[in-house]
Amino acid sequence: KGDVAAISAALGAGTAVNVRDEAQQTPLLLAVRDNRLEAFNALLSAGADINAQAQNKDTPWLLAGALGRTEMLRAMIPRGPDYSIRNRYGGNALIPACERAHVETVKLLLTTPIKVDHVNNLGWTCLSEIVILGDGGPRHQEVARMVLDAGANPNLADKDGVTPLAHAKEKGQRAIAEMIAAKGGR
Repeated sequence: KGDVAAISAALGAGTAVNVRDEAQQTPLLLAVRDNRLEAFNALLSAGADINAQAQNKDTPWLLAGALGRTEMLRAMIPRGPDYSIRNRYGGNALIPACERAHVETVKLLLTTPIKVDHVNNLGWTCLSEIVILGDGGPRHQEVARMVLDAGANPNLADKDGVTPLAHAKEKGQRAIAEMIAAKGGR
């Protein structure tokens, strides 16, 4: 409630809803970062830009995906996220959500037009990140299952030509390797 009152007072005094700090971060981005849902909702209602990109390339939309802020993402979908904007690694919101195994976030993102086979600057897709940076545990298995069921190409190799299946086998992620193989992974 204090956040909402402070936001209302600042906006009432003429502060722009998309004002930026020295790192080009907007109040909406900071609300996402700090998981301040009431402030987020107040700023969104005031017309805050969900696609405003900070110096580090974060936007409220991209950061909410990376941090698993599912409720915030759900609120942003009707506002028209720009699916072409990329984070500092050249990724979309789905890639870090998968890497961090934010199950509910991934489930929501897969209902949007987001590209499941987007390749980031490292040469990795969301499936690659699940395997390479994940622990192979139940949450990573669940997001792997979801992206594969959503049509992720199991054979998109990284820049070194290594496929997700090869990475999974090397890391001893047997359950994920079996899922990838069942979808035609080689």
